[in-house]
Amino acid sequence: MGNETNFAEVLAFVLYLGAVLTVGIVFFVKSLGKKGGDKDYFLGGRQMNGVVAALSAGASDMSAWVLMGLPGAIYLYGMGQVWISVGLWIGTIISWIYVAPKLRRYSIVAKDSITIPQFLTNRFLTKGKALQVISAIIFIVAYCVYAASSIVACGNLFNTVFGMDKNVAMIGATVIILIYTFLGGFSAVCWTDFIQGILMLVALMAVPIIAAVAMGAADFAPVAEVVTDENYYNILSSGSFDWASIADILSGLGWGLGYMGMPHILIRYMSIRSEKDMKRSQKIGCFWTTIILVMASVVGLVGHEFLGTALDADSKSMVFITMVRKILVENRGAILIFVAGILLAAILAASMSTADSQLLASASAFASDFYKPILRKNASDKEMLWVGRAIVAGISVVALIIAMTPSLADIMNLVENAWGAFGASFGPAIVLALGWKRLTYSGAVAGIVAGFTVDVLWLVFLSSTGIYEIIPGFIAGLIAAVVVSLASKEPSKEVIELFEKSRAEIN
Repeated sequence: MGNETNFAEVLAFVLYLGAVLTVGIVFFVKSLGKKGGDKDYFLGGRQMNGVVAALSAGASDMSAWVLMGLPGAIYLYGMGQVWISVGLWIGTIISWIYVAPKLRRYSIVAKDSITIPQFLTNRFLTKGKALQVISAIIFIVAYCVYAASSIVACGNLFNTVFGMDKNVAMIGATVIILIYTFLGGFSAVCWTDFIQGILMLVALMAVPIIAAVAMGAADFAPVAEVVTDENYYNILSSGSFDWASIADILSGLGWGLGYMGMPHILIRYMSIRSEKDMKRSQKIGCFWTTIILVMASVVGLVGHEFLGTALDADSKSMVFITMVRKILVENRGAILIFVAGILLAAILAASMSTADSQLLASASAFASDFYKPILRKNASDKEMLWVGRAIVAGISVVALIIAMTPSLADIMNLVENAWGAFGASFGPAIVLALGWKRLTYSGAVAGIVAGFTVDVLWLVFLSSTGIYEIIPGFIAGLIAAVVVSLASKEPSKEVIELFEKSRAEIN
């Protein structure tokens, strides 16, 4: 059975990887001879349809942590961890309803901006470069950490399923992600995200149901003894409304703030081709994320009953993988083993869909917001494309090095740190830029710097409080942006007119 198992699972993974590589090659071939330049490569020419954009935004958001980190936390610690899901759900709804349509319109009227730093600069009709330079630096630092989490997940997956050395697996996954992102750009990334989003949804819906059916069999026995803490099913993690529970609730809800400043998600909104597609995207995006978050939580709870104490704090992220292999691989036929391979490929999909988006967003920020305005003002479209591709390669290497460093390789921590950095720095600036006409350029810069600084300082010195650093970082960024704006000269008549112009629908 070992060879059959190996062949069936390998076949499932090969088919999946072949599909995403084919997408990259197809869009690379389509781009030959076109003169769309960096707008096509980094934003797909603003021609994404509603369904693809919605699933791409969701898949690029829900990285491997939704199949590994979140279910693992709930499996080990209980219902008190579901506040992360609640926070993300609220953040998703607000982001799609408030941010998405406003940002799409505003980015178009603001000199057809194709990156978040570019939008925040063009919104004020300024030639200042400080915001773009600062943003590019934050992008590269945070995305190296964020992409590393996806690479770690790929290594864990291949190590568990095939017994492959983790480092070899991480190198292989990085190369594949790099190839299709390097070749196809934004369009390839969005279409592969679309495939990956569907696969993630199917896997998260199927695995708990399959596990529940298996648990209903007369001869079922948990993999290990089931030990349930008295507060396991209590949404108050400590069992009472004390500081530990309050910190968990606040921190979980704080995850929702990240959506307001997550560049690789925000640019999906900017790429949608029409108001009609935007409305479709809003509905699909909210529905997809709701199902994903609910089922990820269910996986953790079902895993607790199915696996018992088989996994500990170091291996808790393996709950999804372990259940699939116990149910469909051990002593099963080739067809079920192939199905298991497809379901496990969802983890690869989650990892790759986030990593490719992060690489592209960081490359676009460096090329469009730092390289051209600061280093090479007369850079051609072709030069910009190759600079962007070079940055994709460079960040991939740095992310791989971080991923291969054992002390830094905890998936949930890597995602949490990067998510907090982006949400705290760009979230306040985006929210105010879209809804407050009095915001000034210096206010936006101050908000970004203050949010990022407080986030990092809180992580380093005050993480023992139990409060997620994104919360004080976001508050600090918001206060700094408002105070500095009010202390600055009011925006010009032209800036106010641009703000008012962004209120109207743009088809």
